[in-house]
Amino acid sequence: MFINLKKLGRSFKIGFSGLTYAIKSEDTVRAGVIVSIAMLFIAFYFPLTAVERSIIILSIIFVMGAELINTQIEKILDVVDKDYNHKIKIIKDISAGAVLLSIIGTGVIGVLILLSNI
Repeated sequence: MFINLKKLGRSFKIGFSGLTYAIKSEDTVRAGVIVSIAMLFIAFYFPLTAVERSIIILSIIFVMGAELINTQIEKILDVVDKDYNHKIKIIKDISAGAVLLSIIGTGVIGVLILLSNI
């Protein structure tokens, strides 16, 4: 029942390593980080409630998580087949579509929250 702190520490180290790699190597992840920082600034600049701020933060985490999963899918598929493959293109497009959907949803949430506080 006890937590193995050494294993937990290794897991966090691996997670941060993956996050660092994605930020350094993927333009879309870097863009997401920049937009996330801007959204956090806006969330704490305006007089929002803790619930509204939490919703914005969770939305940011959702988009960034979707982007990381999309990046992971693309990397896996690049290993599977380095040449052009129409079926792989469809999978990558669907994955990118999921990210786009999360961005649109987060944008709508942000606009609704901010408009209700102006």
